[in-house]
Amino acid sequence: MITRPLDLAAKLRPKPRSYDWLFFVNGGLIAWFFVLFGSRFVLAPGVDVDFQLPEIAGANAAARTSTHYVRVINAGQIFAGDGLRNMDGLARWLREQARSVRNPSLQIQAVRGTELSVIMEISGAARRAGFKDIQVAATEPPGAPTPARQ
Repeated sequence: MITRPLDLAAKLRPKPRSYDWLFFVNGGLIAWFFVLFGSRFVLAPGVDVDFQLPEIAGANAAARTSTHYVRVINAGQIFAGDGLRNMDGLARWLREQARSVRNPSLQIQAVRGTELSVIMEISGAARRAGFKDIQVAATEPPGAPTPARQ
């Protein structure tokens, strides 16, 4: 009895038998946010939500599928693959991607108002990397006649 003179252990609340339901809700929400915000499908910082391609009559007539695409916004930011790239990083990425498929083709999705020099620089880097087909994305203006496909 000398080691436990006040018998404090008897006056404590008993240990809970299981975790509270709120613990599981909080744990689930934390796990969900890590999965959601760690995903590459969440908007990258700096990507405009109102990304609009230029409108050109006949854009759908020459449309083809491409194996890779690069997105350029007004701020001069270039998004390729899984994130933001500078021109050196883009050139490296293009070389890697050109080796990964048989007939590589690149689509440049540039928002309205992007400088032509940026598009031409990306196009030149893609040509040097080995891309055979390079196209700039555009949309058909509303009300434009649909050309007959052959």
